[in-house]
Amino acid sequence: MTASQPAAATDTARPKLAFRPLPVPQVDVRGFWGDRVDAVASRTAGILYDRCVEARMLEQIDPDRPSPGVVIPFHSPSPDEANTQGAEFTGSTVTTQMFWDSDWGKTIETAAYSLYRRRNPELEKKIDAVIDMYAKLQQPDGYLSSWYQRIQPGLRWTNLRDCHELYCAGHLIEGAVAYFQATGKRKLLDIMCRYADHIASMFGPEPGKKKGYCGHEEIELALVKLARVTGEKKYMDLAKYFIDQRGQQPHYFDEEARARGADPKAYHFKTYEYNQSHKPVREQDKVVGHAVRAMYLFSGMADIATEYGDDSLRAALDRLWDDLTTKSLYVTGGIGPSAHNEGFTSDYDLPNETAYAETCASVGLVFWASRMLGMGPNARYADMMERALYNGSISGLSLDGSLFFYENPLESRGGHHRWKWHRCPCCPPNIGRMVASIGSYFYGLADDALAVHLYGDSTARFEIAGRPVSLVQTSNYPWDGAVAIEVEAEAPIAFTLHLRIPAWCRNAALKVNGKMVDLGAATSDGYAAIRREWQKGDRVELDLEMSMARLFANPEVRQDIGRVALARGPLIYCVEETDNGGGLHRIALPREAKLEAHREPNLLGGIVTLSAIGSRAETENWGSDLYRSEPPATEQTTLKAVPYFAWDNRDPGEMLVWLREG
Repeated sequence: MTASQPAAATDTARPKLAFRPLPVPQVDVRGFWGDRVDAVASRTAGILYDRCVEARMLEQIDPDRPSPGVVIPFHSPSPDEANTQGAEFTGSTVTTQMFWDSDWGKTIETAAYSLYRRRNPELEKKIDAVIDMYAKLQQPDGYLSSWYQRIQPGLRWTNLRDCHELYCAGHLIEGAVAYFQATGKRKLLDIMCRYADHIASMFGPEPGKKKGYCGHEEIELALVKLARVTGEKKYMDLAKYFIDQRGQQPHYFDEEARARGADPKAYHFKTYEYNQSHKPVREQDKVVGHAVRAMYLFSGMADIATEYGDDSLRAALDRLWDDLTTKSLYVTGGIGPSAHNEGFTSDYDLPNETAYAETCASVGLVFWASRMLGMGPNARYADMMERALYNGSISGLSLDGSLFFYENPLESRGGHHRWKWHRCPCCPPNIGRMVASIGSYFYGLADDALAVHLYGDSTARFEIAGRPVSLVQTSNYPWDGAVAIEVEAEAPIAFTLHLRIPAWCRNAALKVNGKMVDLGAATSDGYAAIRREWQKGDRVELDLEMSMARLFANPEVRQDIGRVALARGPLIYCVEETDNGGGLHRIALPREAKLEAHREPNLLGGIVTLSAIGSRAETENWGSDLYRSEPPATEQTTLKAVPYFAWDNRDPGEMLVWLREG
């Protein structure tokens, strides 16, 4: 087994047609995503390490230093705290957080894929030193938690509900898998295998083992990755156990609280809906609670459904998917409107200015959608993955890779900006690792099929029936819908190529070696399937019309009634004060106004903007009256819209996604 060729987890009931993502080292991305990966590799990865050090995270994991002395109890930060901590962060106060191992795990993962993209001996040396600290910290039985070894020793496995113990293990496991795949170094992988073995010895259905699971889901995804890269089925089985056990009665969190002498009802969030343990997972049909936790749980469920061919999990996931996408999803692919629980409230509650829409949550939606594709190509999942990728997630990272959004509102009066860091720094490394590993979201590989989920300049290397194949994709996507794909194989090889036809595309055309393909006959679940014996030089041409569209919300969304959002292809657009002047709420876009697209190569790294003739309510002649019996006068205005992901990268000011119609 090489660093770029993961093993299969042995003896699972994996269906023959299950699709797995290609590992990052097997996909080279260029163009739109190549620019973003380069920004992460050249800036973000190093910034993440430096900010972790500045926050004094090294002191918590280094066994050769005195243990940090100040404990900050975890709670979800309010928006005011988030902005204050981000703006004023200096790292001068000695504090510690129970989830810092997770931040190191995601930072290691970001660095790993960045090192694959661009050699950086200095960063690699720093990460190796962090790994050495974890090696020293690990206990003889394999246990590894800087919090419970350095801050609260003697309390391991006593509060899974609140204290992120398995969550931290999961992120370190994912970092270990990434570092092994990208660098070939397996020191951290071996460390985390020992820890996973310890966890397996503590949890499971066998007599004498704990029947628990983590209050913050994540370990489930990580164990699947560990099983795939090592070929060890026991890790897959442990992931399945955590999924199956969640929400079972008697409730583990109740028993755990009583065991430590606490009242089970003395729970900060009052309901187990907060961490999705209110029901067994197969009985759940409503997306509730903390948004990131929900997305991680559903991602793990999708992985297990894929690996074990579990139709009962698939049925639950489809119910949950329908609930989210028809009642609780922002048009940007953002989720979770409330700062109070960092999650969901009630159906159709989608405020714009106060939207929480945590970056991590949109990243989690990408994770969930991509894993649903493991059960077969289906555009309902891939289209949503694309929307969350291009809009609600990468808005969390500035174009130069240096600043971050925690919340992603759809309206701002001019006071919402990216920050340097955060007291709860989960989002910076989460968006960093997702962007750095974007190649793994482009393609899915089955035994005799390859699915193309995302379009853009890239090269994929894979094997069909043990024979190497390369696929070279050329496109200026998402600005242009023309996609050319060339197949390179040493000898003729038969397999099915699945190509997504996005739902936003009104007109599409497909050719193979210059001959038109009947898309109606070839397309199922939004993917065109081409089965043939491919030879070197075969060329596929897909032409997707980059349709401009007005989008309207369900009338139950009270905040968006009488408003319109603009889209082009996969991109959602917004207007900014720097282009349109202040008072964006006074702008109205008539339904009959013509939308025009403009290529602007020198704006925001090269984008396509949208423009239209609208109107603006005047204030000059209104005077001091608060109310009048006559409406204000209006003047014609040309509005200019930019992709939502690119806002707040120029002069600060107002921003608006949903425009008034008028």
